[in-house]
Amino acid sequence: MAPLGVAILGGGIFAREEHKPAVDASPDLDLKAVWSRSSKSAKTLEVDESKVNVYAEDAGTGKSLDDLLARSDIHAVIIALPIKNQPEYIRKAINAGKHVLSEKPIAENMQDAEALLTWYRTEVDTKKVTWAVAENFRYLASFNKGAEQVKDMGKQLTFRCRNQRMVTGGKYFETEWRKNPTHQGGFLLDGGVHDTAGLRLLMGKDNPLLSLSAHSAQLQPHLPPVDTIEAVAKAKNGAVGTISLSFGTTQKGRVWAVGCEKGYVSVSGSTVTAGDKTWEIEDEKTGVPPEVRAWGKALVAGTPDPMQAPEEAMADFELIEAALRSGEQGGKAIQLRHQEW
Repeated sequence: MAPLGVAILGGGIFAREEHKPAVDASPDLDLKAVWSRSSKSAKTLEVDESKVNVYAEDAGTGKSLDDLLARSDIHAVIIALPIKNQPEYIRKAINAGKHVLSEKPIAENMQDAEALLTWYRTEVDTKKVTWAVAENFRYLASFNKGAEQVKDMGKQLTFRCRNQRMVTGGKYFETEWRKNPTHQGGFLLDGGVHDTAGLRLLMGKDNPLLSLSAHSAQLQPHLPPVDTIEAVAKAKNGAVGTISLSFGTTQKGRVWAVGCEKGYVSVSGSTVTAGDKTWEIEDEKTGVPPEVRAWGKALVAGTPDPMQAPEEAMADFELIEAALRSGEQGGKAIQLRHQEW
């Protein structure tokens, strides 16, 4: 079967450095076009314009997004746009009959996320057109190795998700929509969903989190509206643990761990530890290449990859929003509604 024609919507760093190379390397996908709001932005993807068409709002007649979506040789699109813009373009592409892989988070707030997911599950013929949400942490070999070990360690007793560091710049932070966010949580929301996705993957679907209480703070003036969350959560089986996220502290460390009856499992970088055993796991870059390959394979097979289900992205996102809402209310306990599906 010939590869499926794909377009990338968005001209940002992640689209250029992650999505485009991943599509090029996928045996099931063929990059046909790119689009961004400006030609200048679209051209930053550095495509071979003899093979890949460039579309933009200022590109002239026949080069609009509607023109791109009208092409019968483009079967699917990857959407990598600012968080607040994603739902509009997801709906537009699906209504045009294109399969969608949209970047995380699922939306900028739970209200929009729930509305989008309800629309997709009730109004769209999902046998003909599908929506997947990207989360590259689910395709990191280190996390999958850790999750396998947790399954063999008996009852979960405690858990921990910790990502603490100081964000003062860098190519991702320097984008305007991240420096001056209109979405809740700012950089904490954008980056934090990776951390909650990692914790959920490690703990597995049989023991989801059910409630959460948190305090939040803005420690650095350049990281509005908040840059730090300290949360305590309780899982279905009664296990309790913490989610500690800060992009504005001098503390440093990043680890995901689950304490079980038979031992302690942790993932930190490429190191996976389970009891007295330790492995150095080689991840494939950031996890995006296997993620995009899995998406292409699923499209060809006609069977969506469950790790890319929008419900998974909803659950990742809910933990961050619940922590933000709890923090605004002085640590009030929030009941989680989307961890089991």
